[in-house]
Amino acid sequence: MKRIVIIFVLISLLILGSFLYCYNRVHNSHGSNLGKIVFQVEKGEGLSSVAKRLDAEKIISGSVYLYYYMQANDLLTKLLPGEYELSGSLTIPEISTILTQEKITSVKITFPEGWIAKQMAERLTENDLDGEGFLKLVNNPAEFQEEFSFLQDKKIKSLEGFLFPDTYFFAKEIEARGIIEKMLRNFENKLTAETQQKIESQGKSLLEVITMASLIEKEVVNAEDREIVSGIFWGRMKIGQALQSCATLAYILGVNKKQYSYTDTQIVSPYNTYQVQGLPPGPIANPGIAAIFAAVNPTESNYNYFLSDPSTGKTVFSATLDEHNANKVKYGL
Repeated sequence: MKRIVIIFVLISLLILGSFLYCYNRVHNSHGSNLGKIVFQVEKGEGLSSVAKRLDAEKIISGSVYLYYYMQANDLLTKLLPGEYELSGSLTIPEISTILTQEKITSVKITFPEGWIAKQMAERLTENDLDGEGFLKLVNNPAEFQEEFSFLQDKKIKSLEGFLFPDTYFFAKEIEARGIIEKMLRNFENKLTAETQQKIESQGKSLLEVITMASLIEKEVVNAEDREIVSGIFWGRMKIGQALQSCATLAYILGVNKKQYSYTDTQIVSPYNTYQVQGLPPGPIANPGIAAIFAAVNPTESNYNYFLSDPSTGKTVFSATLDEHNANKVKYGL
């Protein structure tokens, strides 16, 4: 009798484990192709064919999961023929929504690299989504710490910096929490194990790296120049020199200026890197992957100063303060 009970318990655990595994794969799995593709659903094409092709394109992690979800939600016969922009960053429920209801329920929104959460909220509101609720949750990262381990650093006081800038498809009925979860999941997918290991080997925290990446994102456009600026900023921190990033003044004042005044540099704020040594308390924008890469991979050089040519945006580097001051005069700054 005891043996029968043990077998029953084991079978029950196996069934429960299988169910939880399948549920997780259906609702949380992603394809490995994180780029965007245009996917054509032919008129009269069945779900089995569509699922197999999506699996082959690596947009989903298995055709059976898409088939199961759509069958369970009575969507087998509701595929709409047409062209769809899809990515492996989408979950199976999101793909199902797009393939069956995109024309009436899906909203495509692009958040450019370097935007702050407030700008993102405004774009959400413009598209009849909950921008106000979005901003409230951005300032409460504890709400997402259990789901996303990279947010467990107690120094993280806001989700600013971790809202990955990208193009998203949101269901019109999506709540603010769902929007943020999607963006955080995208950030998590972009943060490779190799990158995380490199950050750890450098003795830095993820918050420090993303904060640095946000400065780099706002300061420099060219990828190669970003890595040099990264080297300059990390180098200044190493010797105890203030970062003196104009991007932090723009963040504090909410205004982009060609040249900030002496008075601007004296403003009292923990984000004022002219007055406070080291990094600001958190990111000043949401950086893209290129800026994050630059923050993790600084280029060593003999430069210690830089400025941007106002007419071209080109970064002009100099080794000494005298050279830097001469360049400021040369470029009208």
